[in-house]
Amino acid sequence: MDIIGFLKSQFICHLLICYIFIVSGLIINFVQLFTLILWPINKQLFRKINCKLAYCISSQLVMLLEWWSGTDCTLYTDPGSYLKYGKENAIVILNHNFEIDFLCGWNFCDRFGVLGSSKVLAKKELAYVPIIGWMWYFLEMVFCKRKWEEDRKIVMRSLLNLRDYPENFWFLIHCEGTRFTEQKHQISMQVAEAKGLPKLKYHLLPRTKGFAVTVQCLRNVVSAVYDSTLNFRNNENPTLLGVLNGKKYHADLYVR
Repeated sequence: MDIIGFLKSQFICHLLICYIFIVSGLIINFVQLFTLILWPINKQLFRKINCKLAYCISSQLVMLLEWWSGTDCTLYTDPGSYLKYGKENAIVILNHNFEIDFLCGWNFCDRFGVLGSSKVLAKKELAYVPIIGWMWYFLEMVFCKRKWEEDRKIVMRSLLNLRDYPENFWFLIHCEGTRFTEQKHQISMQVAEAKGLPKLKYHLLPRTKGFAVTVQCLRNVVSAVYDSTLNFRNNENPTLLGVLNGKKYHADLYVR
């Protein structure tokens, strides 16, 4: 009976967390919809308000990672760089090995006050997903179809629109384009060998077009590129379900 009671309590907790997130998220999306009337009147005010509203959504997921699951995210960087975090616009490149990479990236953003204004290069389909996707739409995220011939102009236009953004922001990019697996790594290194490129031990061959265009369009707007590598101790394989179940993980984030 104790086991059944425990499972029931876990299930109720999951339902309660999901209910709060869905209801609050949809309410915030609804409020965001009404902020559209500000766009033709005062675009910068529209942006500032939506940064605060977006924080109300994304901070709930960071809370799940930090408070609910108790996951430790340890940051390793040099003291000189640390003083600049959150005080400048930056492009953040991050490896893509784990299911909760984005949560750890958001944790990094939250520590330095740029969670609400953080940007990503995301699949266009995500723009239609309630709560997160709709939140990103109002944050002027850069959406792409992964067809470079079609994406180039759209991506460049979206990036150029960010040049006058009123808040400090970090633009997060997973340059590998997909999550790391051994099979993908073998294929990627075959391509690297065929093209005469260096073989990488722990990463896939990066996709450079998106990164190059981002740097080109945001030149003189971003002050730095943060080269970031995330790993988990003890060969942990973290999952969203594990976080939701309150399982604690130990993440190390190296940033230069």
